[in-house]
Amino acid sequence: MNTRSIVAAIFFAILSIPSLSFSQSSEQKALEAKRERLQNEIKEINRLLLSEKKERGNVLEQVEALDKKINVRQQLIRVTNQQSNLLNRQINANIRNISKLREDLKLLKDDYAKLIRKSYQNKTQNNRLMFLLSSESFFEAYKRFQYMKQYRDYRKGQGEKIVQKTDELVTLNRDLTEQRKVKEQLLAENVKVKNTLYREISSQKELLKTIRKNESKYAAAIDEKKKEARRIDREIERLIRSAIASSNKKTGKSSATRFVLTPEAKLVADNFSSNKGRLIWPVEKGIKSQGFGVYADKVYPGIKHQNNGVTIATDEGAKARAIFEGEVITIFTNKLGIKGVYVRHGNYISMYYNLSNVYVQKGDKVAVKEVLGDIYTNRFDGKTQLKFYLYEDTDRLNPEDWIYQL
Repeated sequence: MNTRSIVAAIFFAILSIPSLSFSQSSEQKALEAKRERLQNEIKEINRLLLSEKKERGNVLEQVEALDKKINVRQQLIRVTNQQSNLLNRQINANIRNISKLREDLKLLKDDYAKLIRKSYQNKTQNNRLMFLLSSESFFEAYKRFQYMKQYRDYRKGQGEKIVQKTDELVTLNRDLTEQRKVKEQLLAENVKVKNTLYREISSQKELLKTIRKNESKYAAAIDEKKKEARRIDREIERLIRSAIASSNKKTGKSSATRFVLTPEAKLVADNFSSNKGRLIWPVEKGIKSQGFGVYADKVYPGIKHQNNGVTIATDEGAKARAIFEGEVITIFTNKLGIKGVYVRHGNYISMYYNLSNVYVQKGDKVAVKEVLGDIYTNRFDGKTQLKFYLYEDTDRLNPEDWIYQL
């Protein structure tokens, strides 16, 4: 291989290393952010759902909270494994790059040694001066001088490349050492997470045994939960139909299932729709304790439950806030004094239920993040939970599709 080929090969090798490093670094950062989010979610589950005070609540809720934490911990293990696998690929890539750099460095040093020997021979024999003086013309002497200058610059460049390659080799070796340390830390953390997971699964099994000893009591608790959920759903849908009918009456229409939109209301609806997946949480801080849709019972998987919204656990004293600009169209209070607020966004409705106090009135225009009321705290189990619903006219929507990272 000649010198020019060697230099070209090394140049392309240098170009390829940063791009590989950049893409893997971006992926690693994304995984680290996801891992941090899952770790924070576990902390919030412990704080909001499984604190000492809340554990005095019913056993069924403890099982549900443990199940959620187990699921999050399993996600954390998967993400940590992904990080470890990515680091493996980075380590292997670094090993290949180090091997290639060592080969390139050897070729450069051999080539440089030849240049030094040739230069030394020329110098001792005074060949440079003779080379210039033997020129037949000034122009030829000038060309020979330029050639000698280029040769000197090339030799200097070869020396600089050796220094550069040596520095790169040192850096890659240092990166490799750091990557191996990070990998060892990730593997050690995964062992701890798995051990904790096994303990939580064992704890959940013990709780399930307790529940199954009191099957009749548990069945009654399920039945009560279903009745309450159905009652809330019927009331929500009745009030939505009433609000639609009241709004449409002003335009001379009688529909109770679809809003008749003014140009202004249509603009609000379009803006709301265009923000799908980016809407803010209806609380400043919290975790989703129950998602949308049909889900299997934790004790008897054959029994199915339906949640037409999402339930968000938060801190005592937390406030419900509007997820988007809109108009308060309904406020209601149930027999126990628990309140709910309906906010219209064109033909979309966001509904905030389980409030102890409300700060807005029907007809108020509200801005995004505006406080609507205080979220009720159950004094028996200490839980503070907002039940949040989302509708397009009378059609139920999954809030998880609309709220960012819900």
